[in-house]
Amino acid sequence: MRKARGLTQVELARRLGISGSYLNLIEHQQRSLTASLLLRLAKEFEVELAAFDADETLLPDLSEVLADPVFGEGPPSQNELQGFVDASPDLARRLVKLFRAYQEASRSADSLAARIYDDHQEVGPVRTALASEEVSDFIQREGNYFDVLERHADALRRALDLPVDDDTAVTRSRQLLEPRLVEHLREHLGVEVELQGSRKRPLTLRRYDPQKKQLVLAEVLPDASRIFQLAAQYALIEHDELLTDLARHSLLSSEGSVRLARVVLANYFASAVQMPYAAMRKAVTRERYDIELLGQRFGASFEQVCHRITSLRRPSDEGVPFHMIRVDLAGNISKRYSASGIRFARFAGACPRWNVFRSFLSPGAIRVQTSVMPDGQVFFCVARTVLRVHGDHHVPRTIQAIGLGCRVEHAREMIYSDGVDVDTVESALPIGVTCRLCERMDCEQRAFPSIRSGAPIDEHYRGPSPYALPDDEPR
Repeated sequence: MRKARGLTQVELARRLGISGSYLNLIEHQQRSLTASLLLRLAKEFEVELAAFDADETLLPDLSEVLADPVFGEGPPSQNELQGFVDASPDLARRLVKLFRAYQEASRSADSLAARIYDDHQEVGPVRTALASEEVSDFIQREGNYFDVLERHADALRRALDLPVDDDTAVTRSRQLLEPRLVEHLREHLGVEVELQGSRKRPLTLRRYDPQKKQLVLAEVLPDASRIFQLAAQYALIEHDELLTDLARHSLLSSEGSVRLARVVLANYFASAVQMPYAAMRKAVTRERYDIELLGQRFGASFEQVCHRITSLRRPSDEGVPFHMIRVDLAGNISKRYSASGIRFARFAGACPRWNVFRSFLSPGAIRVQTSVMPDGQVFFCVARTVLRVHGDHHVPRTIQAIGLGCRVEHAREMIYSDGVDVDTVESALPIGVTCRLCERMDCEQRAFPSIRSGAPIDEHYRGPSPYALPDDEPR
């Protein structure tokens, strides 16, 4: 920012009331910014304090990118990477973005080749699909908290004569939310709500016709999902300009990304209507984040409660910083957010030791796991499968798994930690982000060698994995 404004270190130091040598040390990461100096910098550069926030996802993303074999063997050390990110964060972000585009292009080329080879058919243009990644980055950058949507959600509940602060009162009145939403849509926006039979093909869960002002919902939607869709559609209609303004973000580079972001923001609003912030904060503290009990109290699904828990990030009244992940049977990650600091694989397969993958072995049961990452960070996580039923007997059921977790120091705030040893690292299960970054060569579920260790195979020895070495050999 100093260079962009054409200022020398001496000039900026004079304006800030510090010595040039002290400013030089700050710029070279040898001194930290004090709170008072940070405020002076924000005033001098006429920017919000958020402009000085570090992008905590950038270093792990870049580390994973450079672990790919396309960059050759022996990735830079963590110190080298940290120095590069500190000195050139914008260049680091562009490198990650370039690699992502390369991966998408490679996948598109593979798909194109497969279609030509298998089907011998004419193939149209193949487009890269980065919208979901860009929106995930957008939500992560914003901390999964949007105060303006929280305020509008509370305002809607008050307009419906429903409580927002008292969790007990919210629970008692939850049966009133759907009929009052339907009535408010009709009287305030002139929108009529109809239910559609489940045998109509293809099945439509929600469709709004702006010309007829008609909102159609599938009759097979559970109560929680029906309320959620009603509130989301209300946001898309009533707060159209606000959603567009929020979606005008530098991370969203395409029309598809902006549209998807609008949907995600509308869903955020719907969640806040179902589970108002103040009431939810009181409830999670009292019930110690008992997800299933909270779902019964607020009339929400397991996934909806988990998602709402991750958004309790109001600066003056924060909940536990959680991470959340949603995966399918094939291991595809369709939702991810991390306030806990845990890293998710973004460019390769994730670690199969995570309990979110193991939860498919016991559908419907909550699995608890204390895990330690290669860098020594310890996390406490819960996971459970969720079953989606949308239609009659002939419609396939969709099963996914939801993982929710926090740093181990917050574990005692969750009811699931009762009876679990969360105080010793020795009890934690070693896990990783992805095989290519993990150096635990003796892992029985290792699929690939570590890019840092290479493939030190001993043909006369077979350990837990093909890449494990005898204990008396160097690793």
